[in-house]
Amino acid sequence: MAKNLVIVESPAKARTLLKILGSSYSLKASLGHIRDLPKSELGVDVENGFAPRYVVPKAKSKIVNELKKAVKNASTVYLATDPDREGEAIAWHLAEVTKSGRKPYRRVVFHEITSGAVKQAFQHSRSIDMQLVNAQQARRILDRLVGYKLSPLLWKKVRRGLSAGRVQSATVKIIVDREREIQGFVPVEYWTIEAELAKKGDKVPFRAMLIGLMDGAKVGIPNEQEASRVKGELEQASYRVYRVNMKKVNRQPAPPFITSTLQQEAWRKLRFTAKQTMAIAQQLYEGLPIDDEGSVGLITYMRTDSTRVASSAIAETRDYIGEKHGAQYLPSHTRIFRGTVRGAQEAHEAIRPTRIYREPSLVKKYLTASQYRLYDLIWKRMVASQMAAAVFDNTTVDIEAKCPETDYLLRTSSSVNVFPGFIVLYSESKDEADEEEKKGKLPSLRKNEDLKLLGIYLEQCFTQPSPRFTEATLVKMLEQWGIGRPSTYAPILSTIQDRGYVSKVRGCFQPTELGVLVNDLLNQHFADIIDIRFTASMEDELDDIVKKNRNWASVVQDFYTPFNKDLENAFQQAERVKLPVELTDETCPECGKPLAVKLGRYGKFLACSGYPECKYTKSYQLKTGVKCPECGGELVERVSKKKRIFYGCGNYPECTFAVFYKPLPDPCPKCGGLLTQHMGRYAKCTKCDYKGKLEREQ
Repeated sequence: MAKNLVIVESPAKARTLLKILGSSYSLKASLGHIRDLPKSELGVDVENGFAPRYVVPKAKSKIVNELKKAVKNASTVYLATDPDREGEAIAWHLAEVTKSGRKPYRRVVFHEITSGAVKQAFQHSRSIDMQLVNAQQARRILDRLVGYKLSPLLWKKVRRGLSAGRVQSATVKIIVDREREIQGFVPVEYWTIEAELAKKGDKVPFRAMLIGLMDGAKVGIPNEQEASRVKGELEQASYRVYRVNMKKVNRQPAPPFITSTLQQEAWRKLRFTAKQTMAIAQQLYEGLPIDDEGSVGLITYMRTDSTRVASSAIAETRDYIGEKHGAQYLPSHTRIFRGTVRGAQEAHEAIRPTRIYREPSLVKKYLTASQYRLYDLIWKRMVASQMAAAVFDNTTVDIEAKCPETDYLLRTSSSVNVFPGFIVLYSESKDEADEEEKKGKLPSLRKNEDLKLLGIYLEQCFTQPSPRFTEATLVKMLEQWGIGRPSTYAPILSTIQDRGYVSKVRGCFQPTELGVLVNDLLNQHFADIIDIRFTASMEDELDDIVKKNRNWASVVQDFYTPFNKDLENAFQQAERVKLPVELTDETCPECGKPLAVKLGRYGKFLACSGYPECKYTKSYQLKTGVKCPECGGELVERVSKKKRIFYGCGNYPECTFAVFYKPLPDPCPKCGGLLTQHMGRYAKCTKCDYKGKLEREQ
């Protein structure tokens, strides 16, 4: 008797589904996409409605033949690929390639691999949604047109081997623009003044910051001279409490994760890259062997932009909170989060555990360390999202400093947690520290109460430029602008690094010289294509295809017509970009001419300035001036295969010493070992437990 055939993308997903569906179903995995546009040609007929020509790669021919054979022997074919546009497109390609006679194909969609969700999906199977397929097809064709057409321009005007992408180029522009903002930033000096005060008869001190004059005027302190003058006045002043403002503040929990917030928080808390986060999340979603349960899907689908949670999952979460933490940790009403992301697909759910009672500690021994840490993060975020608010007593105290000629206003504040609520379990990380949260409890202060001065403290400060993007802040920026979708954030970040257009330095993205050169060429001749507003508007166009408001071919046509015109102009008008050539004091061992620093696909390298007559090359090593602690050689900057900067001994391979953090010239004051720079202004010893703050960033 013929069985029902279910086709999915991965063997892990197949194993988990087989356990649920039983022996009346046969499971096969396609191992991802089975066909695509050809690599060796454009594969899009621009003269005939942008008709694509799909091919099955040689590497996929064996699996396609196996699938065709399985389809021929099946009664019904169920396509259970992922529940998004890419998954719908894979399902369509599978049906197109394997179709046999009038064999019925049904599409099944589920957002978690649990018995209830899967069985319900099979009861409500449907036909393939061609609007979703066409939206994904339009994205693929747009990306192919840009990549395939722009690459020859870059080969001609910059150098061979370069490539460009529609969304990736816009992302590189964001990073280049931020770097130029930083490089062009002129710091402005200013000073802050704090008074250390105490209640009369009380030894417990607190500090208050000078914020202005009592009449409401602001005080600008641009230099040390002015700071010293104000300090002198404040040292002669009498102090009293002018105003006390107290209020209770409820801090609400964050919603459960969507793709972008998971990637951001996994970077902040776990230092997982977006690519790493999505790979681990996929493992948790598709299923892992858990004791005698067999293969179990631990989380819901990880590519989503909706914060919606199924009512059954909310009910289970509230039951768990009541049992484990008590009724006081349950809000009176169920928390309902609304999707706020542009273009959010409300049919999707947030990323959450498939069972709340499957606590991280219960599955820890079955998971790798990385799987456990990410599952723990997702689990805590979901449970916390349904817990009671944290309650804080916030106090703000204004203090009058009465001077002979001027009355100054100082302010201090505190925030004291009086009921932990959800933060007993989880608290969201931030990209920048919240100064208010750092302040401790103030003594009890009353209006008009006199205070005694213990000291005046000055601090020189400088205005700071916007920081470079981290994995978290770049994903946040892409999401805010509507660039890309949940499935594209991680590939974007990986691609721009793989192409050598940006690199990561101490956890932050910086454009390479090559990235800046290519960006400037594209910005000059294709300003619209790499403009973030235009790129975001294209995402809206793709959404309109899904909503049946636009035809996919017309969306591509509207993009291609001006793009092709710009391309023709660029080939004619763009000047060849001269890659920087920096001669060094090293000489070529083969011909004696100076070696030059050149830019290649994988960054800088040294080549003979006598090229093409002499083709000698060697790797480029940026010297640090710091001695290797093991052999006395010089530490040099290198780039790993994963494009991560590290510092290794120049005597490699004889000496293999290496560190990932920038080495500092001064030795450890505690043991004399090598110091490395962390988080900009902190030093750590590689030999002992010494940690210290640097006077300034090296």
